[in-house]
Amino acid sequence: MGLLDAILGRSRPVRPDLDQLFGVPSAAITLQAGAGLTPTGTGSVCFASVEGGAFDRLRQDVRDLLDADTDRRGTPVEFSRDTYGYTWLLARHPADETTSLVTDLHAVNTLLEEAGFGPQLLCSLITFHAADADRALGLVYLYKRGTFYPFAPLPGSTEKRDNTLELQVKALLKDDLKIEPDLQRWFPVWGAPGLKVTR
Repeated sequence: MGLLDAILGRSRPVRPDLDQLFGVPSAAITLQAGAGLTPTGTGSVCFASVEGGAFDRLRQDVRDLLDADTDRRGTPVEFSRDTYGYTWLLARHPADETTSLVTDLHAVNTLLEEAGFGPQLLCSLITFHAADADRALGLVYLYKRGTFYPFAPLPGSTEKRDNTLELQVKALLKDDLKIEPDLQRWFPVWGAPGLKVTR
């Protein structure tokens, strides 16, 4: 940042640090021990819609990427659009393969970034649930901020959050992940694929 930027109060945008995603497997252990939440094996990447031929090419590039590595070959990938017009790419792995899931999400984010879609990237989401209750949690990685926050929808069709659980998770994960300090940036991701709670 230059002197003029400092005088005018401008700051440089945070450069995305996708390697922060690799902190999720250790955070998963902390979540299981401290809150009884276990990984579901699903994760997703959300980005602003890409239209026409560019979207078709993107879909094929993602499939080619995830099939290129024999360890990841055949990873189920689904594309969907939410009611707000954002595109979600959902990847599924066995619940005990959080590291593989995170590796795939990192690879997809990198592919989108290198293909020039970095400005359209919004977030990545890794989902957790409690086996003995109807609680669900998404760990949301904000691409442009390089930070995480917990999102815990309450069961049922109403758009309400479990703020108590979110704050509990924030405290639990402060040593595992870079948590977003500005609670106003903890945006709800209603209807995110893989994160549905039913009663």
